[in-house]
Amino acid sequence: MSDLAQVKQEGDITVHDEGLSKTDEAAIAVAEEHSLSIRDAILHHKRILWWSFFFGMSAVGWGFDAQVNGAMISVPAFRLKFGYIFEGSPTLAASWQAAFNSCSSVGQFFGGFLCSWLADRLGRKPALLAGLVLVTGGIFGEVFANKNVEFLIGKLILGVGLGFYLTVGPLYCSEVSPVVLRGITTAGINFAIVIGQLLSNAAIKGFGARNDSWAYRGPFFIQLLFVGMYFLSLDIAGLILSALLAVGLPFAPESPWYYVRKNRMEDARKALQALHGPDVNIGPKLAILVKTVDEDMELTSSAKWIHCFQGTNLVRTFISTGVFACQHFTGIVFVLGFSTYFFELAGLQDGDAFDLGVGVTSCGVIGNLISWAVLNSFGRRKSFISGMVALTVVLFLIGILDVIPTSAAKWVQASLTVVYALFYQMSIGAIAFAVLGETSSPSLRAKTIGLATATQSVFGTVVNVVVPYLVNPDKANLKGKVGFIFGGLSTIATIWSFFYVPELKGRTFDEIDHMFQNKVSPRNMGSYSFTNGGEQS
Repeated sequence: MSDLAQVKQEGDITVHDEGLSKTDEAAIAVAEEHSLSIRDAILHHKRILWWSFFFGMSAVGWGFDAQVNGAMISVPAFRLKFGYIFEGSPTLAASWQAAFNSCSSVGQFFGGFLCSWLADRLGRKPALLAGLVLVTGGIFGEVFANKNVEFLIGKLILGVGLGFYLTVGPLYCSEVSPVVLRGITTAGINFAIVIGQLLSNAAIKGFGARNDSWAYRGPFFIQLLFVGMYFLSLDIAGLILSALLAVGLPFAPESPWYYVRKNRMEDARKALQALHGPDVNIGPKLAILVKTVDEDMELTSSAKWIHCFQGTNLVRTFISTGVFACQHFTGIVFVLGFSTYFFELAGLQDGDAFDLGVGVTSCGVIGNLISWAVLNSFGRRKSFISGMVALTVVLFLIGILDVIPTSAAKWVQASLTVVYALFYQMSIGAIAFAVLGETSSPSLRAKTIGLATATQSVFGTVVNVVVPYLVNPDKANLKGKVGFIFGGLSTIATIWSFFYVPELKGRTFDEIDHMFQNKVSPRNMGSYSFTNGGEQS
């Protein structure tokens, strides 16, 4: 690794002062990070906010697909096309329903690993482009499928591309953001997801009442407005967004962390300058980045998959993947993914079910906006654990109300799904991405996030297979009683989160590395302090 203190001023770009060592520059960068307020960060780091938004916007497509899976089975035309008549009404067989809902998750499992490999080998920008191409092909497969198997193949290809989305977005945002903005930009991934879910429910409401094939093809085709198809759009808004993506991606700065790990210091310097602006001295920022990567690489020798499960990296991987397992233990697929279908099974009219489905995701958007204030006011740990407790209570209430055979109980039960959406998105839904972006080791970040995506996919696959058998009228027909099952699982996840979810608010990556390397307990990291000559808890 070259000595960055020898890099001199070139043109109008200020870099390292020749008299400062890398250690001095790194110390300056740490001081700058800790002194930066949210207001100043927003005012002076607009470029970072914009490019974080740009990369995070891909998650809109992920949220759209995640929500359309469960909502689509509430569309009679879809059930008639791919299902059969049961007791006079079109019904989708539980086996096919499970396959449709889980096939995308299977694709995401492989997409996460493929994306992490490509992001480390070629960069974050090529990884995003590859995901866009895959998603586009998958969407066309869904739209023009006439047989169940054809639809599954399209769904699988789409899932691979979505695995890219869920990996590259948090990866890029966590790497380029200042400490004070890191929670907001990484939680912004979840904001994009809930926007996609809201748009999905709105599309289902707009098309679902049709009697022809466009009742289900329309919502699938609309995904092209938000994902993957640069040169195709359906309306003016879609044209603007497509043009934005087409024009913007070639000019997006690559992650400077990628360049440093590849020992491409000049490219890293240019990327930092592009992110922070021409008038900013990026010397200290580059120095702390190099210092963190150097120290991290000394411990891992070279970034390999096996290192994610060795030494202190095992704990970091366990936390990074565990927070996403918690999301599924709280029944996110059951309560939100199947909300519209659940409303119908509870006896509500189609119109009421669609309206409540939109209401659920609307509250999710509000909850995610609140999460930004929660993150910076109360930190990651308190907010995550509090959210787990609240969601556990809501799940048990949903189960209890299902044994009360009254119309009022059904409406209260349905309303609790709206409350659940609010609590979920303002806590674990958004904060899991912040924890992921901060906990992962710098040299293993792409791989760790890929593992988190795989974890999300595995649990998503299992739950999507099991839930239809639990709620379908031709199977277990448990309806809201499934709340008892997920309430129990959520209790277990809450206990886990108490011991393993760390508080990393305001910590630089160098400081986070230090705490993990010194085996500080995750639940004590929030109170851990650094002194001049050593450390104290």
